[in-house]
Amino acid sequence: MKYFFTILSVLTSIYLQAQTIKGKVSDATTGEKIIGASIQLLNTKQGAVSNAEGNFEISGKGILKISSVGYKTYQIKTSGAFLNIALTPEEKELQTVEVLGRVAKDYNSEYSFSATRIAALNKDIPQSISTVTKELIADRQAFYLADAVKIASGVIPSSYYNQYSIRGISQNEEGQIINGMRTRQYYFLQPLTTNIERVEVIKGPASATFSSVDPGGSINLVTKKPLAIDRKEVSMSVGSFSTFRGTLDFTGPLNDTKTLLYRVNAAYQEARSFRDLVGNKSVLVSPSFSYIPNNKTAINAELIFSNMTGNLDRGQPIFGATAGKTDLNSTPTSLNLGASNDFFKSKEVIIMGNIAHKFSQNIGFTTSYMKQSWTENLQEHRTTNAFAVDITNQPVTSLAAMQFVQRQQYWNIDNLNSYFNFDFKTGKASHKLLIGYDLNSWQKLKGGGQNAARGYLLKDGSVASSFVLANAANYQTITVGGKVLPKPNVNHFDLSNPTYTIRNVEDYTLNVRTALPSALTTTNAIYIQEQLQWNKFTLLLSLRNEWFKDITNYKANNPLTVEKTALLPRVGLTYSINKAINVYGTYLEGFQPQSNTVTLMPQTGSLPAGSQFDPLRSDLKELGIKTDLFNNRVRLNVAFYEINQKNILMNANDPSNPDLLVTRGAERSRGIEWDIAGYILPNWQINASYSYIDAVIVKDNDESLIGARKQNTPKNSFNIWTRYNFQNTSALKDLGVGLGVQHQGSRIPWFTRAFEVPAFTAFDAALYYTPNNSNVQVALNAGNIFDTTYWLGAQNYLRLFPAAPRNMTMTLTYKF
Repeated sequence: MKYFFTILSVLTSIYLQAQTIKGKVSDATTGEKIIGASIQLLNTKQGAVSNAEGNFEISGKGILKISSVGYKTYQIKTSGAFLNIALTPEEKELQTVEVLGRVAKDYNSEYSFSATRIAALNKDIPQSISTVTKELIADRQAFYLADAVKIASGVIPSSYYNQYSIRGISQNEEGQIINGMRTRQYYFLQPLTTNIERVEVIKGPASATFSSVDPGGSINLVTKKPLAIDRKEVSMSVGSFSTFRGTLDFTGPLNDTKTLLYRVNAAYQEARSFRDLVGNKSVLVSPSFSYIPNNKTAINAELIFSNMTGNLDRGQPIFGATAGKTDLNSTPTSLNLGASNDFFKSKEVIIMGNIAHKFSQNIGFTTSYMKQSWTENLQEHRTTNAFAVDITNQPVTSLAAMQFVQRQQYWNIDNLNSYFNFDFKTGKASHKLLIGYDLNSWQKLKGGGQNAARGYLLKDGSVASSFVLANAANYQTITVGGKVLPKPNVNHFDLSNPTYTIRNVEDYTLNVRTALPSALTTTNAIYIQEQLQWNKFTLLLSLRNEWFKDITNYKANNPLTVEKTALLPRVGLTYSINKAINVYGTYLEGFQPQSNTVTLMPQTGSLPAGSQFDPLRSDLKELGIKTDLFNNRVRLNVAFYEINQKNILMNANDPSNPDLLVTRGAERSRGIEWDIAGYILPNWQINASYSYIDAVIVKDNDESLIGARKQNTPKNSFNIWTRYNFQNTSALKDLGVGLGVQHQGSRIPWFTRAFEVPAFTAFDAALYYTPNNSNVQVALNAGNIFDTTYWLGAQNYLRLFPAAPRNMTMTLTYKF
């Protein structure tokens, strides 16, 4: 009998080994092959890994267990047929720190870390969040942030700068939020998106999470994190306006146990523009590492180096303008007031790190730190925001009054965020409690300064900052077109006969020499947040106490300190109607001190230009619904909101004093918006958004403005982008097509109400060629395919921001 069982065991083993199981592992959402998936035959030692095509072979018979990082584990009983296994993406992250990259490859991102500082599904967060994923960025070839973020509902680029109107409220502060940490950079030059995993637009005054931020919303850039599977991608692009571009994205494990992971992103771009004299060169290098030794600890560190050289493009000027008769086509959209030797240089280095550790199943600790260095070097010729005047002080609308500006400044930024999180239950209620501390420190270093040449030359050789008609006899004069004008310090720009030469800056008298005073702005805050879940209700409560300090002339003579405090509440309630539908309501407040460390507000007198004003205060009331459609393939978010803000700081638009600031009493914005993203069919993706914004001035020193429409805000706007890949059974099986539509209503310019920027509708398209069983894709993107002339926004008659005419980009991408 003993020998019988031995022989039976051997025969059984031989039989099982004779069975060869074949199959393919793919993503259930996108249909893309999954490389490196683990296939295990339960109760045996048999195992395999899916290859570069997603295929696998394994010997045996029984139940297969298929798993891959970022996907739900799947089990299936073997059969004689070829197994097509589709894994469902599942985001499993440690605590609240994001150390692993996103595995899914679609237009949806269903979670956020930054909005509440804990890993949470977007549908469970009682606040509107619009997300733009790297896949959508790539399909649209949105190489700059503005091209990516305009897809989100209610986000309106206002100019060529890194400046947006969100829900009808223009951004007041500079900088960007990266991985939930505040930076100071990138106001005039658009940041690259090469190292960005997703862009989150968190709507409303999120001061309870991010400290002093804009009331309309915060743009959070989430960088690409390492993956536990090998992925490598390189791309090269050429396009209109002498565009040349190259990028790479490498990631994977550095050891067999996959506890040490890496990722490297890099990009180089050199491009001109349809705008005269405008061009840029950009270099970006960003390596990152994640170390996950066990299920209790995770560490991530990354570096971002960015070096950008270009032109500060102030926009298109027009002439001959009179109220009600403005002709935006009186000059070419390519017209630029600058000089050939103008430049703008921006260089930054950022190092970020975070650590998460679980002391027990219910208690954890997370800390994140960011160190940033940023330098700016500017030389430009630009308008004083006014036309030239003749000797009788009447405007000459064919001549733009000019000034020459030089600026250099140096910044050092530190951010620290640390908190304990506690997970526990009381009866049927579950709790996620956070107790934390924030530090934001922005230091403007000594040595910065701004020089300017402006105004008019007097007969005694000195310079007057402005022309005074009563003293006209004291001014030197010139004659232009038969008109006598006071002689400018910097020659006027003739809009009817533009000429571009290398300007000799030594010809000017630098009559405005301003040392940008050293300054230090610090924000210390403690906060507590409770997320309570009971039955179908989730209650989010938070309270943040903030201490703000602004020191002008830091570590120098005559320091001036301004201190302010604020207590910021947030309350939100989510109700789950069913697994697919959540409704929510929220109320939160914002607090934004007017700081002298803001780049656009140099010291103009004995007081810091910003901190002499009361803080900007705001609040948000919002109701919304978040739902999954078509078996979770498509997500729809709808929000109704009202935002109120007061003590709005603005430039006075006074040509005689370009640095003069004023405050506006109060503004209110109401609206509705929706975002939809996902797969209509397995081979058809869509991302669309719509917003209606009713933004008005409710209090102002100028009573005629009360009830007037807010600047830079179209009432209606929508965006659609869709990609369709032809099926394998089609004769066009290797092809995909993309189509985009963008519409914005008319808007009022920032500094004048004498004309409107007209509404527009523009179309984009793309063609994708991906040979079957190939790792290569060739994409041809066409922007503004009908060559529509339209404007992104305007500040006044001399600063309009036209959009690019028809343009093309071809990109070759290789994945291996």
